[in-house]
Amino acid sequence: MPQQKTSISKFPHLKQDFAASLVVFLVALPLCVGVAVASGVPAELGLVTGIVGGIVTGLMRGSSLQVSGPAAGLTVLVFEAVQEFGLAALGVIVLAAGLLQLAMGALKLGRYFRAISLSVVEGMLAGIGLVIIAGQLYAAAGLKAPASGIDKVLGLPGAAVDAFGSTAALASLAVGAGTIAVMLLWKRLPKGVQTVPGALAAVVLATVVTLVFSLPVATVEVNGLLDSIQPPGADAFAELAHPAIFGTILAFTLIASAESLFSAAAVDRLHDGPRTEYDKELMAQGVGNTVCGALGALPMTAVIVRSSANVQAGAKTKASRVLHGVWLLLFAALLPSALALIPLPALAGILVHAGWKLIPFRAIASLWRGQRGEALILVVTAVSIVTVNMFEGVLIGLALSVVKTAWEASHIKLDVIDKGAGPVQVYLSGNATFLRLPKILDSLEALPQDRPVELDLSGLHHLDHACRTALESWAERHSAVGTEPVRMTTAA
Repeated sequence: MPQQKTSISKFPHLKQDFAASLVVFLVALPLCVGVAVASGVPAELGLVTGIVGGIVTGLMRGSSLQVSGPAAGLTVLVFEAVQEFGLAALGVIVLAAGLLQLAMGALKLGRYFRAISLSVVEGMLAGIGLVIIAGQLYAAAGLKAPASGIDKVLGLPGAAVDAFGSTAALASLAVGAGTIAVMLLWKRLPKGVQTVPGALAAVVLATVVTLVFSLPVATVEVNGLLDSIQPPGADAFAELAHPAIFGTILAFTLIASAESLFSAAAVDRLHDGPRTEYDKELMAQGVGNTVCGALGALPMTAVIVRSSANVQAGAKTKASRVLHGVWLLLFAALLPSALALIPLPALAGILVHAGWKLIPFRAIASLWRGQRGEALILVVTAVSIVTVNMFEGVLIGLALSVVKTAWEASHIKLDVIDKGAGPVQVYLSGNATFLRLPKILDSLEALPQDRPVELDLSGLHHLDHACRTALESWAERHSAVGTEPVRMTTAA
């Protein structure tokens, strides 16, 4: 009895954490497999990343309750990387991204990710969601999806025609649509039933229906856990000779880091426990991705779906996320053949649902009512990701965000006082930057040419080089017509 009390005092929340770990495991299992299949890699590699996210990253400091693993948000980027550089190079890319995350965490750059415009992040997730939905609609029908995001969207009408002309495609679509329907209806069932996650219930039901009715539907290809793990060799590292791979590494690093740290901020709002240590969390993600890269697995991020499930299930410490990784490992080791029964359109349905949840419809509506500039950045970022690609779409969004911030920061006020006689007095206050230069020069050039001007710049907080040069040039031109030289007063 004394020994039992000691163990309880050491792990006072073991009961809650154990129960939460089972819930997170059941949520994570179909998502790990679905993300891997959608990324164009063996299903087992998704489980490997989930295991590393639970056992390795889960043990580390940072955010105590958020759960890491393969994320739908990186599906598009991973698929593009595998298509361009090959599956063998994926490990190198993930390994390099992990090392970069470790370096950024050591340099205490984690907190600066909070400075990224929320509109850019939401636009990134919306763009990813749109590409996931478009791509998985092909998978739900058992058809091959085009490579680029825009081709996926534009090819949907033709794919619909092909699908409705094929019995096998219609059966596959029915399984995918049924999976989505179960997930949507599951939330309306009694709370006791909802103890089983909707995604898992949908996959199990789809699997049973497929087997009972012998539907002509493709299922997950199983290679075995150990056979799927392929650490990158010399040939894979030789891909580093191609400059294009470094852009992909940077994209993996920035997007995975931003998604993880934004997820951490969201998870902090869900519980009253210890707050996230952002630099330590970034290093934990870096360690996880380094290990995933060494195993040739998928990249890892913190995942808000699993993290919120963890909190809502009553988790109190990091033990729940570590245990969920243990359950994933046991499943992958003992029941790998069960994966071969899962219909691919069921996984496509789960990812269509996940992609839909990535699109922040409420945020777009709210921003449009109050801050249309931010709404525009969100929409442009999303559209750019669909039409161009992931990395360049995010860069376009960041550039727009910087331009908008610079424009709003360069507030300038120009007051002209003309008493009808004597010099015209002009007062400039605020921030004079090149962005406001056209407005300033238009106002100055509209002043009477035959009157002396007193230009007071003492109210300016900032005067950049472009504005200073332009004002001096204007003063020389105005003084050249025979009036008194412009008197310019600057701050002391």
